[in-house]
Amino acid sequence: MINVLVADDELPAVEELAYLLGRDPRINVIHRALGGAQALQILTHEAVDAVFLDIHMPGLSGLELAQVIGQGEHPPVVVFVTADDDRALEAFDLAAVDYLLKPVRTERLTQSVDRVAELVAHPVPEVPVEMITVDQGGVSRLIRLDDVRFVQAQGDYARLHTAEASYLIRVPLADLEQRWQDSGFLRIHRSYLVCMAFVTALKLSASRPTVSVSNADLPVSRRHLPALRERLQSTRVRPS
Repeated sequence: MINVLVADDELPAVEELAYLLGRDPRINVIHRALGGAQALQILTHEAVDAVFLDIHMPGLSGLELAQVIGQGEHPPVVVFVTADDDRALEAFDLAAVDYLLKPVRTERLTQSVDRVAELVAHPVPEVPVEMITVDQGGVSRLIRLDDVRFVQAQGDYARLHTAEASYLIRVPLADLEQRWQDSGFLRIHRSYLVCMAFVTALKLSASRPTVSVSNADLPVSRRHLPALRERLQSTRVRPS
């Protein structure tokens, strides 16, 4: 059984969502809060498995509340509820499990509770994602390591390739190979390091083998081919 909290600055919205949740046999206790401040008080004193937060609340918004409760040792699962979808990216950056649009449909809410129930029954340990500082046009920014698809050596520098762009950092490829081997990266060539999660195919041509990563075909040296084939077999990517 799942204990939930519904928070919105409008009472009819709170009561409507609480009513819909109450029809689901998996839902146990339903706490109600008018605004973020009251929600935070309830979370301090009650055991809550999941919170359904309106994003646009005066004072303490849903996004701000999610940041606060996410700092706890065992934070509840977060589902955002809003009348628009312009904050979806921020919501999922805060590890929200779902994003419901008002008016909430029963079928869509059931899907959301499915996700909540799965996470409550089988919690997934949160693993911090490594962030990399890169320079783009003279401006420093952070990118996620799990967005890097492959790395190309350029002298004492390395170029990180993501789906959107590439970034040059002053770190030798050999250093990144050692640092990121536990994050799913594998050396395939003296000039290339790939994230195995993005490898889609291995092509064994007569001239030279290559791997497909996104829209790029990268060379594989004979020296690194055995290790690559072994890793691909474990992930069910077969040579072509």
